[in-house]
Parts: sequence; C-alpha cells; structure tokens
Amino acid sequence: MSFSFLLQASPDLEGVQGTKEVPLWDIIQSSNAGIGWLINILLVLMLGYAIFIFVERYLALRKASREESDFLSKIKESLSAGQIDQAKQLCAQSESPSARMLEKGIARIGKPIESISASIENTGKLEVLRLEQRLSFLATAAGAAPMIGFLGTVIGMIVVFMDLRNSATLELKVIAPGIMTAMVTTVAGLVVGIIAYMGYNYLVGRIGKVVYQMENAALEFMDLLNQPGK
Repeated sequence: MSFSFLLQASPDLEGVQGTKEVPLWDIIQSSNAGIGWLINILLVLMLGYAIFIFVERYLALRKASREESDFLSKIKESLSAGQIDQAKQLCAQSESPSARMLEKGIARIGKPIESISASIENTGKLEVLRLEQRLSFLATAAGAAPMIGFLGTVIGMIVVFMDLRNSATLELKVIAPGIMTAMVTTVAGLVVGIIAYMGYNYLVGRIGKVVYQMENAALEFMDLLNQPGK
C-alpha cells in the first residue's frame, strides 16, 4: 500500500506562523466600534464607583462595629449610681451607632418609658439608614451592569452585520471590531456585576452585625430602666 497521498496532504510546517500576542489595551480599543466606547466608559465608571462605595462603607462599618468591651457595663454603672451626665459623656466619647442611640435614650430619662423607647427606636432607624447609604447603587449595579454588557453584545453583532453588508469579501478584519465589541462588553458587564453583587452582600452582612449590637444595647438599656426603683 502506498502512503504517497498522505505526504501530499501534509501541511507545510515551514509556512506555519506562530500565534501573535495581542496586548489587552489593543483588545479594549478594538471593542470601541459603534457606541461600544460609550458602554465601555459607562462600565468603567460603574466599576470605579462601586469599588469606592465598597471601600468607604467597609471602613465606616469597621469603625462602627468597634465598641469597647465594657462600654455597656460602664453605662450601667453610671446610671445605677445616678450619674446621668457621666453616662452621656461616655456615649459622646464613643463613635459607635449604639452609643449615639443610647445617648438619645439617656437624654430622655425621667420621661415615660414609651417616650424613651420611641426615641431609641427612631434614632436606631436613622443610624441604620446612615450605615446603608449608597448601598443601593451596588444592588443596582449588580443587576444593571450585566444588562448593559448584553446591550453591548447586541450592538456589536449589529456592527458585524453592517460591516458584512458593506464589505465585498468575508474577512476576519472586517468583522473583528464588532465581535470584539460584543465579547469585551459582555465580559466587562459580568465583571462589574459580580464585584458589585459580592460587595453588596458582604456589606449587608457587616451591617447585620452592627444592627445586632445596637439591638442588644437597646434591650439592656431598657431592661435597666425597667428594673424596680428606676
């Protein structure tokens, strides 16, 4: 049996060229076809602001969760001894939401329990809102960024079909810009969405711990006021 046909069909290995590495920046630039540049800029801005919010809220929550281990004990001792001004001073020296909440309650000592409880509850709600500020953007970005990336995908495919219609031959360099727009915007949208989603859930968990501390402080304070003789 002759294997000459195999030799004839074998590729010319000497003519095969190595793959060319394309820099990441060139890939991003090639994805700016149509209004791809606008979508890329929008996603970059969303990513930058999402990172800013995460870092700023993380530092704020870490600061809010710091509380002296004997803070409540000192408050109880001061109130039990009738030193209301000292208790207020202890709250003013602390920067935790629990301290600001208890400070409002201490300021109303002598009034009906219902009034003190309502003051603490309203202050607690304001502190929670302060902890949650700007978190809504992370939740929005987690859902909107992938959709914006999908919009870039559709726009990229439209660019591909328009280039094909205006081109006499089917060449890779003709359809490459539209394809790159579709792929890059999709990846960018998913990256922004994943980062925002994970950051949002992490911060919500941290806020839950701070809220637990606030609720515990409020309960102990109200129990102290409800003791006989108070």
